[in-house]
Amino acid sequence: MDKETAKNIRKSLTADCTKCFGLCCTALNIVPSSDFPINKPAGIPCVNLQSDYSCQIHSSLREKGYKGCTVFDCLGAGQVVSQVTFKGQSWRDYSEVRDKMFRVFPIMEQIHEMIAYTSEALSYDIPNVFSEKLSVQLEELQDLTALDAEQLLALDLVTYRFPLNQLLSESSKYIREHLIAKLPGTKNSKNYNHERADWVGKKLSGTDLRAVDLRGAYLIAAEMRSADLRGADFIGADLRDADLRGANLSTGIFLTQMQVNSAKGDRKTTLPAHIQRPSHWDQ
Repeated sequence: MDKETAKNIRKSLTADCTKCFGLCCTALNIVPSSDFPINKPAGIPCVNLQSDYSCQIHSSLREKGYKGCTVFDCLGAGQVVSQVTFKGQSWRDYSEVRDKMFRVFPIMEQIHEMIAYTSEALSYDIPNVFSEKLSVQLEELQDLTALDAEQLLALDLVTYRFPLNQLLSESSKYIREHLIAKLPGTKNSKNYNHERADWVGKKLSGTDLRAVDLRGAYLIAAEMRSADLRGADFIGADLRDADLRGANLSTGIFLTQMQVNSAKGDRKTTLPAHIQRPSHWDQ
């Protein structure tokens, strides 16, 4: 697969709530926390969900304590489940699909997440040994999105995640090593491996973190103002309330919209092309 096609696939993974039956507002379990003020079991509609599947407090979610709603991103899984898997049959109008639809949604979420990572990896200049295997993986994952509900519910996603994780890890290492060679002022003595680092609340403002491995790192409330994070690998990193004001993440690898939504930033924060600047950053 060529790089431009892969980039377009990655950019296309965007939620369109107008084509979804409010699945994130119904299928998911919510417990009272700093992100939500209510308790809502999975499969029960949120009290704010309207008859047209829109949110009656959408413009004031954060002010009313629903911070988690402004963070969540399904990467377009909601509209695929609603319009493709269930062919436009809503859980309100067709009660017989209700349970299946709510159980299929998180499965489709995971598939879309894997598609996002795979297509992003293919958008870089990587050796054929990686791109050929990733292309096969991507095709298989895209085929999964067309399965019916019963087939999706029967899937063992571990059989897809395990080999993909290895490929992504190897691809990331190659991408970062070759990116490092092109970055001016990079020192060979620098420690690039910070996988699963516990940097909760750590002061990292202005730090050179180019091309570092932050897979699974705990960056909760870390102070990262004006940090240089170009080429850093963010798979699984927890960026909740991380201060990214003025930080450069323009070429961050495997960064997701949900991670960015959970962090703090401003107009000076530089993001990858496929990531949208959260509206609450400007408030």
